[in-house]
Amino acid sequence: MDHRISDQATLFTRFSLNQVNGPTTNPDQTAVDPSFGVNFFDHQRNAAVRYSRTISSHLSLILAFGYIRSTPIFPTQNQSDPALAFGDGLFEGFNTADGSITGSYSNLYQSKANVAYSRGSHSFKWGVEIRLNKDSTIFGTNPNGVYVFGGGTAYSPVQILSASGQHNIQPGEPLPDSLTGLLTATPYYYSITAASSVTPLGDKFDEAAVRREAYNFYFQDSWKFSPRWMLNYGLRYEVNSRIKEAKHRTSMGVPIGAGGQPVSFFTPGATQIFIYNPQPVYPMDWSGLGPRISIEFAVTKRTTIHAGGAITTILPNLWQENFVTGGIPFVIQPLDTALPGIPVPFHNTVVPLVLPPAYTTSGQLLFPNNDSSDVAANTQIDLQRFQNDLEDLTPGHEVQLLSTGVISRAFRNGYIGTYTLGVDHDLGAVKMSAAYVGTSGVHLASVIYPNGYAGADPAYAPYTQFNSAGQAIGGFGPEDVMATGSHSSYNALQTSVRQNTSRIGLSFQASYTFSKSLDDTSAVMVGSSSGVIALSSPQDPRNPRADRGPSTFDVTHVFSLSLIQLLPFDRAAFLQPLGKYVTRGWQFLNITSLTSGPPFTVYSGIQQTGAGAGGADRPDLIAQPDFSTSRAVREDYFGRGSNNSSFFFIPINVPGGTGPNLGRFGTLGRDAFRGPGFHQYDISLIKDTPFGHRGSGELGILQFRAEFFNIFNVVNFGLPSNIVRGSGFGIISHTAGPSRQIQFSLKLVY
Repeated sequence: MDHRISDQATLFTRFSLNQVNGPTTNPDQTAVDPSFGVNFFDHQRNAAVRYSRTISSHLSLILAFGYIRSTPIFPTQNQSDPALAFGDGLFEGFNTADGSITGSYSNLYQSKANVAYSRGSHSFKWGVEIRLNKDSTIFGTNPNGVYVFGGGTAYSPVQILSASGQHNIQPGEPLPDSLTGLLTATPYYYSITAASSVTPLGDKFDEAAVRREAYNFYFQDSWKFSPRWMLNYGLRYEVNSRIKEAKHRTSMGVPIGAGGQPVSFFTPGATQIFIYNPQPVYPMDWSGLGPRISIEFAVTKRTTIHAGGAITTILPNLWQENFVTGGIPFVIQPLDTALPGIPVPFHNTVVPLVLPPAYTTSGQLLFPNNDSSDVAANTQIDLQRFQNDLEDLTPGHEVQLLSTGVISRAFRNGYIGTYTLGVDHDLGAVKMSAAYVGTSGVHLASVIYPNGYAGADPAYAPYTQFNSAGQAIGGFGPEDVMATGSHSSYNALQTSVRQNTSRIGLSFQASYTFSKSLDDTSAVMVGSSSGVIALSSPQDPRNPRADRGPSTFDVTHVFSLSLIQLLPFDRAAFLQPLGKYVTRGWQFLNITSLTSGPPFTVYSGIQQTGAGAGGADRPDLIAQPDFSTSRAVREDYFGRGSNNSSFFFIPINVPGGTGPNLGRFGTLGRDAFRGPGFHQYDISLIKDTPFGHRGSGELGILQFRAEFFNIFNVVNFGLPSNIVRGSGFGIISHTAGPSRQIQFSLKLVY
């Protein structure tokens, strides 16, 4: 068969069909609520101006039972077609959901009791809460399989003649790009989620039934020990049982030292075993005490000074159990990669794959009765035998490095410490507030990578087995370890002015915050949006603390204004002939939001070291860019167009470098730059017209609204493309908000 491809065919690979979308904002465990720890008592502020000498008590008991079901994500419409993807990202994939479907089913059983008691100048409150969480998650990730074209070397199965005859490709020679791979049905690799025989098969397999109990107790007292002083103090204790899976469907790697004792993943010379039904998965942390205290002093009738501090426990999240549930040996994604003379077989329908059985190190079947719950705790799996059987499933008998999730044996509770000092002052109808607010997050959850990233060298992958040529021959691949070693801090000046009453019908509230938030990771899990890497793994997997910098959600300046102005048109003499139905009930609203730009990081786009290809390597900064969206080409944020990369140096091919590019880690910090600011002006004109009568009041109100969003049509730019070797580096290709929008509506209130 004669395949002819034009010399111009490769030009198609230069154009991407992917749409570049704006970054999304994701809440994070280190995100700071500015009021948290300040108003931590239900009636702290109001109690400062109230004083009760009554004695009362109140007891409430609440029993709550809940059932929550989440909607499946990625519901596939075709259960027979595998996915087609392109490793170079230059074409839009087909059926990229791979048949994936995920659903969650939750039951919450809750019992609470609260008691309130007042005596003299004290207002006591205490309570207890018990919760039982029963969550089930069904995973059907990638059951259809995916063929990936490009992104690695595939070899032509036939002779390919070019139109000029100068670029012919002979059988067995590398294909030049993903397009020729697609046209010759020659993928670079194939992967499908393979399930064990003890796992439900089909499009919904790998069910996890997570269980946990929670026990909480609190006590607080609001003590007005003088007319001008108010003291609030309290203590909260929270403890969660260890997370467990109903059928013992858990497994994880455990690092051990020379004496066989568990050690840290980063202990030099440590090896790793893989155990089923680990008990315990992580130690029980009983230290859940959270003290809190605040004090208020009325300097004058109009001025109050307040200060406070609190410690809040961050307990393990239920979803973190998914790191060790339903993985090896239940579900694995074997990788079949094109090798010289051994192509990846291509099929246009799904070819299911069933995993080989797992054995213990004593040579016994791990599940002799096909019952995952009937296995002794801490049973060690013969990982090498399992890997050898996996290799036999691939045409080229490829080594299958096992990637797995682990919860660190040092996993513990996290804590948020909050402290504040502020002043409130009433100036007639206007109330002004100013406060310093600080928080510190300790032992926050994050993921560490002790075995490097994909393709890591021996120096970065201590748990991978290599031969003398440096080729991986067994052991573990990249491992995601849930740990609690992250730290965050937040410091802010928060000010506000608000008008409580007004004779002219004007009321408003304005606030300004000047703040700084720092951390070494802004989310437990990492990810990216198309065109812009938003969150990433640490550049150096052995030193995540080196990534400490501004939080991804950090914004230095935030100003907001909410304004309502009643429009007394009925008082204007020249409008009175129109009648009260026309002139009364008008009001004007304005919401203004002004913020400085969020931080972003510049990445090189190439693997610089032997740490592997899963991190986000950064370059060196050699010249400081002058960021602006006011140039002739407004979207060119760096200002040098196609030469924007000249601000940076990618340290590859340097003396002492490691990895395939003989490089080192870049010196540019995480979140070192700031994106464009955001400005939004919204206004509304509202008319309320009452009609009819119902007793002494009206029957209803007809409300007319004219709303103008982004009234000045301000162009708010998003973040620029932040990959030096990526397409359009330094160019902003999306906006951060909508253009001007106008809408009119009628609303009937009765």
